[in-house]
Amino acid sequence: MNQAPAKILELIKPAVIGLGYEFVGAELTGQGKSSVLLVYIDSEKGILVDDCSKVSHQISGILDVEDPISGQYRLEVSSPGLERPLFELEHFERFKGSTVKLELRQATIEGQRRFTGDILEVQNETVHLHVDDEEIEIPFSLIKKARLVVKF
Repeated sequence: MNQAPAKILELIKPAVIGLGYEFVGAELTGQGKSSVLLVYIDSEKGILVDDCSKVSHQISGILDVEDPISGQYRLEVSSPGLERPLFELEHFERFKGSTVKLELRQATIEGQRRFTGDILEVQNETVHLHVDDEEIEIPFSLIKKARLVVKF
């Protein structure tokens, strides 16, 4: 997945959970001064700006002390939103039946790199999608990025 490095996740996940939030995942994008660490949090009550601020303050302190990101970066804490990113295999299981848009690390399945389909099931580290009237099996290890698709 397009997650932040494990070292960063190991530092911030316990802090988020300790504050009473679900740690959805984190992405580190860009390079140099344009680097952004985007942390997604959630809760049963939803996420407000105050929640993001509280988590941001806590994570900032940890990241300042541990310094796992070289150079400058911007920290953003956000709810996952309606087009929620899926980082873990468990996320695919949790949203079985939902439509997902995903991108593979390379064009390896039927010569394609991007797929949009409904999550049928998760079995043996493989996500089964219903795409254009057929079932496609995608090994989780090949998925670079995935988000839910909102249908109205």
